[in-house]
Amino acid sequence: MTSIGFIGLGIMGSPMAAHLVDAGHQVTGYDVSAEAVQRLAASGGRGAARVAEAVAGADVVITMLPNHPHVEEVVLGDGGVLANADSGTLLIDMSTIRPETSIAVAEAAAERGIRVLDAPVSGGEAGAKQASLSIMVGGEEADFASARPLFEVVGRTIAHVGPHGAGQVVKAANQLLVGGIYGLVGEAIVLMEASGVDAKTGLDVLAGGLAANRILDLKRETMVAREFTPGFRIDLHHKDMGIALAAARAADVSLPLTGLVAQLVAAGRAMGYGSLDHSALLKVTEQLSGRPTP
Repeated sequence: MTSIGFIGLGIMGSPMAAHLVDAGHQVTGYDVSAEAVQRLAASGGRGAARVAEAVAGADVVITMLPNHPHVEEVVLGDGGVLANADSGTLLIDMSTIRPETSIAVAEAAAERGIRVLDAPVSGGEAGAKQASLSIMVGGEEADFASARPLFEVVGRTIAHVGPHGAGQVVKAANQLLVGGIYGLVGEAIVLMEASGVDAKTGLDVLAGGLAANRILDLKRETMVAREFTPGFRIDLHHKDMGIALAAARAADVSLPLTGLVAQLVAAGRAMGYGSLDHSALLKVTEQLSGRPTP
């Protein structure tokens, strides 16, 4: 049994923390939502009233937060993780944030004898609930080996991809691919329907050929049906595309298609679709084409 402080019990963090409880670990969780803390307690975990309480005495601290300012506040701020964790604690940040923030957190933590991994995930709410997440991990190899049994509780594809910040770079690459594929699937639907072709039948054929991909497998039916219940919101994908573009600038590379995808996602947000699933990029293409959603 490992003593875990889990900070961030939202749409992803809540099921992840519950899986760790089910695996026999002692999980003490904190979230700004009292309801989320109560859910963890109801599933067999322990609730905390503040970050310091969740961190105190923990062998491992896991953070799952929306963006880099939240990570900076929770980890580096007064009353935060570094101020309350014991030397030797392993901090695993599973948020999707800027690589430079992950590096800064690791450097600050090292001064206090705290080990750090950046371990963003892919798979959305469904992957969190099914414990089938893909986890891309940056940091020291030895720390990755120590954390692997915990990763295996919540994920299926787990890889150490490099030093501190590398996990975030791989996640940025994941998000630019996901956004691009959603955009193209949306365009394929618009093209087929505007040409009098049944889009469901067309996508079924495409899913069996070279165009096959995970998004077609999981989302083609809900996209054709215009069901956009969020598993991962356009608002969050907008944030992630900003991370991808910033990473490209830092690496001094040109990613022209990524720039186009980022603008498509930004358009979706500007059109009022930010709270919808990122598959709602279909609606953006429809609106640009003058074809309102059926």
